[in-house]
Amino acid sequence: PDHYFIVSKPIFSVDIHPDGTKFATGGQGEDSGKVMIWNMAPVLREEDEKNENIPKMLCQMDNHLACVNCVRWSNNGLYLASGGDDKLVMVWRRAAFIGPSTVFGSSSKLANVEQWRCVTILRNHTGDVMDVAWSPHDIWLASCSVDNTIVIWNARKFPEMVTCLRGHTGLVKGLTWDPVGKYIASQADDHSLKVWRTVDWQMEANITKPFSECGGTTHVLRLSWSPDGQYLVSAHAMNNSGPTAQIVERDGWKTNMDFVGHRKAVTVVKFNPKIFKKKQKNGSSPKPSCPYCCCAVGSKDRSLSVWLTSLKRPLVVIHDLFDKSIMDISWTLTGLGMLVCSMDGTVAYLDFSLDELGDPLNEEEKNSIHQNIYGKSLAITSTEAQLSTTIIENPEMLKYQQERQNSAQTNTGPGSAGHESSAPKLNSVMNGESLEDIRKNLLKKQVETRTADGRRRITPLCIAQLDTGDFSPALFNSVPILPSGSSMSNQLTSQLSSDSKNSRFSPALFPSSYFLFAPCSSVKSSLLLTSASKIEPMKALDSRFTERSKATRPKDGVSALKDVKAKEETSSDSEDKMAAINKNLPFSKRKPELPMDGGEVVEKRKKGRPRKDKMPAPITQTFSQVELEEKHGRDLHVAAPPAPTAVLKLPTPSTQKAFSLQVSMEPSVFLEVENEVSVVAGSKLSQLRCSRDGRDWNTLLPSSVVSAAGSSDVIAVACEDRMLSVFSSCGRRLLPAIQLATPVSALHCSAHFVMVLTAGATLSVWSGDVQKQKALVKNESLLTILSAAETTVSQSLLTQQGVPVVGLSNGKSYCFSSSLQTWTLIADRGDSLVQCADFRSCLSTQDALVSSGPLAVMQGRNLNAGRLAARLSSTPHHLQQSMTLAFLENQLVSALTLQSAQEYRYWLLIYARFLVNEGSEYRLRELCKELLGPVHRSAATSWEPTTLGLRKRELLMEVLPVIGENLRFQRLFTEYQDQLDLLRNK
Repeated sequence: PDHYFIVSKPIFSVDIHPDGTKFATGGQGEDSGKVMIWNMAPVLREEDEKNENIPKMLCQMDNHLACVNCVRWSNNGLYLASGGDDKLVMVWRRAAFIGPSTVFGSSSKLANVEQWRCVTILRNHTGDVMDVAWSPHDIWLASCSVDNTIVIWNARKFPEMVTCLRGHTGLVKGLTWDPVGKYIASQADDHSLKVWRTVDWQMEANITKPFSECGGTTHVLRLSWSPDGQYLVSAHAMNNSGPTAQIVERDGWKTNMDFVGHRKAVTVVKFNPKIFKKKQKNGSSPKPSCPYCCCAVGSKDRSLSVWLTSLKRPLVVIHDLFDKSIMDISWTLTGLGMLVCSMDGTVAYLDFSLDELGDPLNEEEKNSIHQNIYGKSLAITSTEAQLSTTIIENPEMLKYQQERQNSAQTNTGPGSAGHESSAPKLNSVMNGESLEDIRKNLLKKQVETRTADGRRRITPLCIAQLDTGDFSPALFNSVPILPSGSSMSNQLTSQLSSDSKNSRFSPALFPSSYFLFAPCSSVKSSLLLTSASKIEPMKALDSRFTERSKATRPKDGVSALKDVKAKEETSSDSEDKMAAINKNLPFSKRKPELPMDGGEVVEKRKKGRPRKDKMPAPITQTFSQVELEEKHGRDLHVAAPPAPTAVLKLPTPSTQKAFSLQVSMEPSVFLEVENEVSVVAGSKLSQLRCSRDGRDWNTLLPSSVVSAAGSSDVIAVACEDRMLSVFSSCGRRLLPAIQLATPVSALHCSAHFVMVLTAGATLSVWSGDVQKQKALVKNESLLTILSAAETTVSQSLLTQQGVPVVGLSNGKSYCFSSSLQTWTLIADRGDSLVQCADFRSCLSTQDALVSSGPLAVMQGRNLNAGRLAARLSSTPHHLQQSMTLAFLENQLVSALTLQSAQEYRYWLLIYARFLVNEGSEYRLRELCKELLGPVHRSAATSWEPTTLGLRKRELLMEVLPVIGENLRFQRLFTEYQDQLDLLRNK
């Protein structure tokens, strides 16, 4: 251990903040329970420890009336929950700093450097609270107690209680959530471990066998779920009368393995938040190695053991680390540091190196393995409903979501244990051996050793879920090409040609890390690994794809995709809990594809991290988007540089014999184009075939189709003769053929809107709505924004509301506002305000919501709230404040121009929080006044009660609690609260 922290009274709990800068401890104070927040810097660096100017303690909270048994940070780091012998759970949040305050009643110079205050007290338990745990996306907070119950609280609406889980007949002393939030597990003194479903809060499994021999009790039973969700490890189990940590497999809740070796009962188990692979020696070629996990086990025998699932024995055992029993363990988010606390009042910090643990897998690889187990990664939202329903806040909603999936596919019941991915089993064969056989053989090879005293010790083996048919020989390097005879090859190619080929990643906002042990990646995961590559339209397709291109879609049009959908839809694991997504977790979406040259697109994957300027953007079917190649893109047909007088040209797609694409996921809509199917009276006819949920229609066009796009409402195709045709989703022609002045460069559809970007650098948007057929934007020139000669369009999209957005190669993004009749700048990657704005303290718990809106998409990354802000700590506060204010106001008007209601609400609340924190009363008052509007109606008023479909007064109701957090604004709060009440009573 590098360091000890010594506090005389017992420490029962320790937890490191997700950002790694501080940690909390909970225990016994002089005459009350004590929660302390400490600075991590003096623990990590000796010079910081010696430096008197660097505080060791940041804050001390003595509100608990009796000993504190557990402290836990929320995954987003905004809240700290603590539970104690006073039967209370307290939730703490950092408050604006007013000045150093000394700890109440202390004669010493102990000063609180940070202000943390209790924002809510949760009262329901009738006995000591032993453990608290946040669910993966901070949707729920669970607490357990010696009153034999577990209470689930709604973390979005404290102090609302969701349910109380009863079933234990002894003191409940430990809780852990599975990483997908589908289950919560509890362990109690009644010699049982129970697993509960979050869908209906009923018991899924009751495991008693490993605990039947247990005698005596431990103060805590802190169990832990491996972040891939495949294994649950318990505290205080027995095997042949020796203490063990029992390993429970999620698949069937089997209890065949355990961690053996401690001399006394195991009190705490904690998994490392990372997954590792063997470290490569310098210069050696990378060998495909099986990823593994790391788990720390602490015991009453005062020793700590750390296990890797790839080793037969523990990686390290540290004896007599403390004078009394180990009480709690917490890993840093990097997976390389660990704090351990003890009943003797000390905390030890242990440091590991990459050489000891291995290389942590990056987010993409983790996602890929996640995909293999749950059918889709946690980092993917598949339906638009996810965006509109934000967080699933109550059990009824959850049941409804579950029913929706079950009615779509009745393959699995909500509680089918261990069969998260319910795609039809494929009897795939690898080297003449079926995957099922491989699995059985692996099980036979289980390694068993005998210790000196004759006890059996079984080494945990990592076995992937091979039975889903998702077996890819290429682990993480490429899209697997299977032998054409293999039953997988057909499904794979159909996915490559018709499923979204570029599931992409953009950094998202949450600090918990998920990871798994599965050694094989899946078909879909290989499609996920397309990190930063641009869409590469290919004229000369790779031979192995062209041979099969005719057979890429099965006869019924969508069955191959249904296999994939079956797997995505029924996996409630990720679907339901997607809600809020994590800071370091890549957030990716399936995206409707618009191949530039109309061909089937096979994407090349570049290794390494996406470059900043090429950061891919997440997308759902809310927008259709296409990345145009830069002018030097080798596959695009680009006209020679124009003479100074000529019109500025944008690249155009080349014509292909045939192509197909999927334009909508829900409902599933496919387009197939075949050019020159027949020649009639000298003119070559082209066929457009559309399949929607298994129903097909087709139509003939008198010229070759160059580009096609669609949404769930309209289909648009542009032909070589510069004619644009628009059809309804059932195949009726909606608009007469539109003659374009120059060939099409990009074509998009969203809802019932159609957007065309022509090679002559003009933009048009039409509404194909049967009732309101009109032009929203007429031949608007891009010359205004394409100022420099070398600037070209790199990205374009159309929002659900029909707002066209154009991203340029210089990093600027514009949208054309039809109400202002002008181009407006909505994002600029070179903008210093974006990089210097620091609004980290104003982020709400629902941060992930906007990672999919048009504004977030165009800004290319989820603004990680002041990346440079930390480096600019020397910037004077007033300057930093002005930058942040300017940035937030920009975000607000940009969301308004883009008509993105979700993002507008999101930035409005952050803006309000910022104004409250900074004490800007004038701006705050103006904001409230605008949202409240006139209290008495008059003919003269031009105030609109709604903005973007959001009721302004309802927004004010959301803003007021934020204002109420600062006592300075008590009058402002009361004034507007009273007016709202007055209006309500009217």
